[in-house]
Amino acid sequence: MTLLLINLFLAVIPAFLLVRYFYRQDRQKPEPRTLVWKLFILGFFAVLPALFLEIFIGGFTLLTTGVIRNLADAFIQAALVEEGIKLAVIMLFVYRRREFDEVYDGIVYTIAASLGFACFENLMYSFGSPATILIRGFTAVPLHAIASGIMGYYIGRSRYYPGHLILRGFTLAVLIHGLYDFFLFTGGALSFLVFPLLYLGGRRLLQLVRIALAEDRMAGRS
Repeated sequence: MTLLLINLFLAVIPAFLLVRYFYRQDRQKPEPRTLVWKLFILGFFAVLPALFLEIFIGGFTLLTTGVIRNLADAFIQAALVEEGIKLAVIMLFVYRRREFDEVYDGIVYTIAASLGFACFENLMYSFGSPATILIRGFTAVPLHAIASGIMGYYIGRSRYYPGHLILRGFTLAVLIHGLYDFFLFTGGALSFLVFPLLYLGGRRLLQLVRIALAEDRMAGRS
């Protein structure tokens, strides 16, 4: 029982800490906490339709082998489905709301939904070793925040600027998420590439955070 409680704590705390971190960056005009955590909960339960779609698509990827199988599993079964579900949560539940009135809001809301999703995934591993939960806390959970947070920047910009920004953000999220899973699915030395991927992706997300806050400030949205 004690081990299970430790695992449950380790499963949820990284997601909560990251939501809090990105929420606190928006000191100019903080979003309603209840709405942010609502999106976290929606992202949490969005795992269920994602699992259904992944099982369905998995029936087709089983027909492939080798590198093609890894590519299909990583980029289609995992990344395309999961980032697509997160995008749907944002577009259905917050994109048209009056509270969504800054570019940075796209980052906050999308990260909240993505970390709810990551929290559910982590809980599915809570009956295993604490080491597994810790590794996921430092890799898989930030991966969700990075991929979806970058997508969120483009979702936020799409409220104010023309162009296919949502599609661009979605494509980047799928690319980052897919590469992460592909490296892990392939295994061996290639799996260590997840660390530079997370580092570079994290740097880019933090850069976009600064850009979004500056854009909002200069446009008088804050």
